[in-house]
Amino acid sequence: MLTDMHVAVIGGDARQLEVIRKLSEQDAKISLIGFEQLDDGFVGSYKESFDTIDPETVDAVVLPVSGMSEDREVESIFSGEKTILPEGWLENTKNHAVIYTGISNERLKEMAKNAGRRLVELVERDDVAIYNSIPTAEGTIMIVIQNTDITIHDSQVIVTGFGRVGTTVARTFQNLGANVKVAADEPELRARAFEMHLDSFPVKELKNYVQEVDVVINTIPAPVVTANVLSKMLPHALVVDLASKPGGTDFRYAEKRGIKALLALGLPGIVAPKTAGQIIAGVLTTLLQEEWREIKGGRN
Repeated sequence: MLTDMHVAVIGGDARQLEVIRKLSEQDAKISLIGFEQLDDGFVGSYKESFDTIDPETVDAVVLPVSGMSEDREVESIFSGEKTILPEGWLENTKNHAVIYTGISNERLKEMAKNAGRRLVELVERDDVAIYNSIPTAEGTIMIVIQNTDITIHDSQVIVTGFGRVGTTVARTFQNLGANVKVAADEPELRARAFEMHLDSFPVKELKNYVQEVDVVINTIPAPVVTANVLSKMLPHALVVDLASKPGGTDFRYAEKRGIKALLALGLPGIVAPKTAGQIIAGVLTTLLQEEWREIKGGRN
């Protein structure tokens, strides 16, 4: 349980409601900043602002999956006002306070470092990424169905990258009857593809395999689906780029060639916000419980 632990939840979307619900179940004291338009009430939660909350009582800070922008704005769909994290606010939290966020950037890392507070990027964790690969794969199926005029069954699909997301995506499309090939450089990933009865090849050879492809699904956050690759593809082909912004596709050249290429960011929060929120809430609660036990143990 998180009894007596004061958690400041700052901004977020529908996923954050699952986090708040889980924290409430764990008996935490919850301060909600950027939630003045939230109608739902959660036991133990109180709507606050940076002017009313005392940061010296805060044991943990929870930012949304989107984190914080370079100008310190924290997005919240439950607020009509901009939620800006004040300079110096983190320094005034308890010394043991940990900052939890989905993703981060250099500005947030700098603020955490200056405050001497540990920053945990939840989306970078293997467990969160693997859990999130499930709604990501389902969202990719939705995109492919909506943007092609063929069935997934018996279609020609290439998945570039065979990590946490790529493996789930490739397996899902394979289970739907697609003919899936994998582009990966790491020998161990190529071995895993072989074990799954998937043909694989090095990423640099992608241009040699796309001539008859129907769908390319990229998960590599680097230039992969380049102009050289796109020039070999058929006009009806679809590119779904799941890599973090700006993706790994030359979108300008794809448009010039008439090839539909879509950057599909944040699919878990779009197609399954409740499930995505539960994933974050489950992992976050476990981390907070571990942190709280250590803190209370140190007091004894």
